[in-house]
Amino acid sequence: MAERIVYLHGVPQSGEMWKPFVERTGGDAPDIPGFGRSEKPADGDYSFQALGRWFSEYTKGLESFSLVVHDWGVIGLLTAMERPEAIDKLVIMSAVPFLPGYRWHPVARVWRTRGLGELSMGLTTKWGLRLLATRQSETQIPEAVLEEAVDGIWEYFDHGTQRAILRLYRSAPEPLLAETGRNLGAIEAATLVVWGAKDPYLDPKFATAYGEAVGGPAEVYVVEDAGHWPWYEKPAVIDRVAQFLAG
Repeated sequence: MAERIVYLHGVPQSGEMWKPFVERTGGDAPDIPGFGRSEKPADGDYSFQALGRWFSEYTKGLESFSLVVHDWGVIGLLTAMERPEAIDKLVIMSAVPFLPGYRWHPVARVWRTRGLGELSMGLTTKWGLRLLATRQSETQIPEAVLEEAVDGIWEYFDHGTQRAILRLYRSAPEPLLAETGRNLGAIEAATLVVWGAKDPYLDPKFATAYGEAVGGPAEVYVVEDAGHWPWYEKPAVIDRVAQFLAG
């Protein structure tokens, strides 16, 4: 096992989403600033560049670590490109594409629109979050898994997190995402790319694109009948990731 494993969550979740993985592998699953139990100052910089700098500072004392990212946890790749020698193993799971050819999904386009995004956040209910989670794929998420996930999101979905989400998405026009990933080839660590075949937010074609963009050996694992959180429907994904990290 690596010296350390760091898991980075996406939007709108917190580090708690990684609980079944950490129970298997050990490791660290921090809350990204603006999410979970983290501080959420009104004047905070929640751009993806600022969050990337936070992670760089967070891991600067680690000589080597394995990194697992999901969705906007992709900010961790900024550090991986800056310090590729520090990355032992890398897992990219249904992550925001730092790649050419991506266009934001409809929910993100609402959040990126001033006024409309604020209105959307103000009208969001726990039922609405449940609906978003349910529509993430055409398969049935086990009820207990769905309820735990929605409860975990809703617990921390306060005004601070809503503000952080809007600022994060508005910091990321598609051309800038592609430009940000121009040095992905510097990452030479063994990489596992995991993607739900029915992810409604991030097209599975970007799984292959990530596998081709990194500079080290990459395995692409597209999970059939799974969506944006593939381990929800297919718990075997947790086993696959744990085995990869164990080498």
